[in-house]
Amino acid sequence: MVEFQTLQEIARAARATLGQNAWDYLTGGGESETTLKRNRLGLDSIGLRQHVCRDVTQIDASTELLGQTLRLPVCTAPMGSLELLEPVGAEGVVRAADEFGVTAFVSSLTKPEIEEMAPKTNRPMVYQIYVRGDDAWVAKFVKRAVDAGCNAVCFTVDLALYGRRERDMMKRYRPPTRQAGDLAAFRFQTAWNWDNVKRFKDAHDIPLIIKGIATAEDAETAVELGVDVVYVSNHGGRQLDHGCATIDVLAEVAAAVGGKAKIMIDGGFMRGTDVVKAIALGAHAVGLGKLIGMGLAADGQHGVVRTLEILEEEITTTLGLMGVTRLDQLDPGFLRPAPPVVEPDLLSPYPFIDFTDKGY
Repeated sequence: MVEFQTLQEIARAARATLGQNAWDYLTGGGESETTLKRNRLGLDSIGLRQHVCRDVTQIDASTELLGQTLRLPVCTAPMGSLELLEPVGAEGVVRAADEFGVTAFVSSLTKPEIEEMAPKTNRPMVYQIYVRGDDAWVAKFVKRAVDAGCNAVCFTVDLALYGRRERDMMKRYRPPTRQAGDLAAFRFQTAWNWDNVKRFKDAHDIPLIIKGIATAEDAETAVELGVDVVYVSNHGGRQLDHGCATIDVLAEVAAAVGGKAKIMIDGGFMRGTDVVKAIALGAHAVGLGKLIGMGLAADGQHGVVRTLEILEEEITTTLGLMGVTRLDQLDPGFLRPAPPVVEPDLLSPYPFIDFTDKGY
């Protein structure tokens, strides 16, 4: 097989590999998918301001997060049911993140279990937890994370109710994460609130990440309670329909955090230029979900590594052409509003691939 040279080829290989249910699970959103499309529209509506005649022979795109050096300012975002995309499931992503040099977020709703993956990586993972029990239940999961060598835990909080994913509903398809047993315990997620966050911080020393922040008000509350990483997310457009693009709320969240916590973001990031825009607006790292899922579907662990390698080429090229050699040189002055040139969609960053067989 010829080595992948572009992210577009990886997306094409993923589409060719996956059946319709798995493809829709990976690429779909909630209801009309307006939030999903706004994620892309927000990123596509930002232009890069280029500075020239600067020495860019040495470019360093690495960063620090939670005491770890990341080769790129990205992490693999937590995704449930990765085994739908490739039999190795989350293990392929964890091993690829270790091989390349970034942090993997592992979902509590994917396979294999974190204990099985811990011996197969040299880098600390982050364990992402969907709450399916009381504080004692949470404590057991935290112990599992600590015993597995994780350097932080992450709670996803934009899932108080399950979003209506009509691509799946219209086919009467229910992915593994939405089976009856899971639904019975879902009431704990529905009831989880800021008091739970406070009790967690009072009871545990491990760093805490709150994923699903979309407003300055919630960012301020998170910082007041001692949250270590504020993670801006709208669940990839899979939950609240007609929500705002994550990139559009990043600046207000960064201002509210005021340097008191690290900031992550995800939501439609499919290109190196997308990552650069987020760093310029105040993010410390970007979570990659659907893009990493495509790499996994395309060629397992190697496909994820190759996805990250290509992304590194894109980020390094973008920085150099902008006259930048380090991420800390970026700021909002490198950006300006710009009209999008294509109709926004998750796959619109890949215009040279024909995705006509979308099934919707």
